[in-house]
Amino acid sequence: MSAVRHQGAAEAPALAIEVRGLRNAFGDFVVHEDLDLEVNSGEILAVVGGSGSGKSVLMRSILALRPPQAGAIHIFGQTIEPEAERQPELEQQAGVLFQDGALFSSLTVLENVEVPLKAHQPDLSDSLRQEIALLRILMSGLPQSAAHKLPSELSGGMRKRASLARALALEPKLLFLDEPTAGLDPIGAAAFDRLLKTLQQSLNLTVFLITHDLDTIVTICDRVAVLGNRKVLIADTLEKVAEYDNEWIQDYFHGPRGRAAAAAGQRTNGSS
Repeated sequence: MSAVRHQGAAEAPALAIEVRGLRNAFGDFVVHEDLDLEVNSGEILAVVGGSGSGKSVLMRSILALRPPQAGAIHIFGQTIEPEAERQPELEQQAGVLFQDGALFSSLTVLENVEVPLKAHQPDLSDSLRQEIALLRILMSGLPQSAAHKLPSELSGGMRKRASLARALALEPKLLFLDEPTAGLDPIGAAAFDRLLKTLQQSLNLTVFLITHDLDTIVTICDRVAVLGNRKVLIADTLEKVAEYDNEWIQDYFHGPRGRAAAAAGQRTNGSS
């Protein structure tokens, strides 16, 4: 299991994301009510919860893609204005990998990765922009030959990595991922987890990770935030979250899959 980064006794971890009093509703259906969440700078936070708990809605609110009905959101101390048409600073600080990848089907992988560079760094020469895009592709574990292929010519795992390369195009401080290992076989999912951990450490990223993958949670995440009853029930280390007195949490972390993931994580840590 990934260890939480230790801070000095009198030093609180710096906050990358702070959410206070968030309310999200679709008509009469309230998804979040008075939700609070803190994400520490430099950590990988897993966000979990049952169906309808609003994990993706929370992510979209933080990214200013869906204005909440109430509440405040701060990114590195700066207040996010939910009604603003565009927020270039946030767009450059945050890379996003949506669950379906959201690649442009008519563009090659290289051209897809170039899209945010063209939008936010228009003064780059064509050659330098292509060089940066290719570097991001290689960083994401794809071969150079993948750069000139269309998304339809890639496997599911390769498309995930191409989407990751685009998310990293602008060297963001924050990385948001929505179910990045969904649809991958266990070997591919484990390889993606290792890549993500390596990139997070080498680039000093803060990662907001929506996932149902218990292996991912056990092996690379520093803390876990559980959504339920329209709020964050608990956000803490896996050990403390797994002890929390809640039926869904107990079923999730102590059911057969949870026990198998914990055992696999112990074997991995024991051999490292």
